[in-house]
Amino acid sequence: MLNLDFHPTGRHFLQIPGPSPVPDRVLRAMSLPTIDHRGPEFGALGLKVLADMQKIFKTQHPVMIYPASGTGAWEAALVNTLSAGDHVLMFETGHFASLWNKLATRLGLKSEFLGLPGVEGWRQGVKADMIEARLKADTAHSIKAVCVVHNETSTGVTSDMAAVRRAIDNAKHPALLMVDTISGLASADYRHDEWGVDVTVSGSQKGLMLPPGISFNALSPKAIEASKTSTLPKSFWAWDEMLEINKTGYFPYTPNTNLMYGLSEACDMILGQGLDVVFARHKRWSKGACAAVTAWGLPIQCADPALYSPILTGVMTPEGVDADAVRQLIYERFDCSLGTGLGKVKGRMFRIGHLGDCNDLTLIAALSACEMGLKLSGVKLAGSGVQAAMDYFSAHPIPALIRG
Repeated sequence: MLNLDFHPTGRHFLQIPGPSPVPDRVLRAMSLPTIDHRGPEFGALGLKVLADMQKIFKTQHPVMIYPASGTGAWEAALVNTLSAGDHVLMFETGHFASLWNKLATRLGLKSEFLGLPGVEGWRQGVKADMIEARLKADTAHSIKAVCVVHNETSTGVTSDMAAVRRAIDNAKHPALLMVDTISGLASADYRHDEWGVDVTVSGSQKGLMLPPGISFNALSPKAIEASKTSTLPKSFWAWDEMLEINKTGYFPYTPNTNLMYGLSEACDMILGQGLDVVFARHKRWSKGACAAVTAWGLPIQCADPALYSPILTGVMTPEGVDADAVRQLIYERFDCSLGTGLGKVKGRMFRIGHLGDCNDLTLIAALSACEMGLKLSGVKLAGSGVQAAMDYFSAHPIPALIRG
């Protein structure tokens, strides 16, 4: 028998940027008996979570809910709107933008990958001016979609999606705008309708504080129209049957019933506090974490302070220090899991998650583990990041507004 709860005492500190810790009340909701997914109780549940997710995406338009990971939602976004050989423009901001690009290529799409060269390109956000220039050059309008990542989980950079929308509009280009906010949703401000996004992709295991296993497509009327002429193969992912049966709260296949219980509870928690309250709390944690990294004298992976992610902070280790070895030491000595560097930055940085079911003391404990681990790994720190974070949180108390 596998030993999946092997931590000797206390709670394990899961400080990766997703899957994030699941609140006890969500776990309790998920433990309720499974019901008939064709019965009247499920219809009521389905209608509730569909309406709740519209509020979280800030949209008046349909939201598709799949029993899948975020990768499935990437595929659903593409196959419902595009046809084989269609030209899509993607922007490289990190590992997950690269994986979405790879998926597009495997589907038979002609993918063009814009970005800045080398590791430095993974320290920046989406460059809307580069997208605008490329679209203006596409006078034949061969590009059918622009695909970008809102919060790049591999680097801790949150890009300006409103600027991307303006770039497409300034170019007077008809391309669809598709956005991955898998790690951004319910942790960072996101506005599907206001920003003119056609398909937004997200998942359950980040800001929504659920286990992996649910993914989403938020749609626009333009995307729905595009789906009527798309010829890429789809069956499980198809929107048409979903759009019709969702009107009564049901799904064309067996849904994740118990995860839907958890989704309903998580939505109650988030919407009960208010999205602005949740966003402010995450920004505050980000500032505390960044204060710590700055005090250590280490570079933050995101090179632009205006784009620091409220969801995670990437820490670059000095030349010759294996970030994965530091992570391993922290895990073994202090029972704290941190995110690994991925792709181009593997071994060169680690990621501290501060999202979802977190608080000041949780984050301070994680920063303590990082500080001890860095010292034990021989890294000479400029000062105490833990003290810097404590000073920041002490000097910036939680406003009454943020007390959920």
